[in-house]
Amino acid sequence: MKQIFITLLFAATIAGLSTAQDASVLRKKAFNLEKGVAIEGYDPVAYFTANKAIKGSKELAVVFEGAIYYFSSEENKEIFKKNPSKYEPQYGGWCAYAMGHDGSKVEIDPETFKIIDNKLYLYYNKYFNNTLKTWNKDEANLKSHADANWQKIYH
Repeated sequence: MKQIFITLLFAATIAGLSTAQDASVLRKKAFNLEKGVAIEGYDPVAYFTANKAIKGSKELAVVFEGAIYYFSSEENKEIFKKNPSKYEPQYGGWCAYAMGHDGSKVEIDPETFKIIDNKLYLYYNKYFNNTLKTWNKDEANLKSHADANWQKIYH
């Protein structure tokens, strides 16, 4: 009986590691990561605690399911480690407007963001095109479409 238990425990552990590796590989393909770094190195916790975009530091990095996050303080790093999924940007860090408009993966400006229902949304903002302004005009519709489009890409 003990041998069966140990065998089952071993099999479950191997299956769990395989699933975690698969998730990490999928995230690396689907998420907006430059050399594995999320949000162009900005601190994901600062959006919530300081209500502004703050550049993080390589020295204060955490890897979560294949994505590297930088932090501006040890405190923010520890906050993130307690609940990483709470602070990750929606749609893998791609532009929320583009994801809602046509499901495309468009780069972002980390300093153009919005917190909606305690979730971080990022937007493209270059060449006189601030997509946050367009998002705000039809947020409910765009968010609904973005949620559906992201499900097709990531799940």
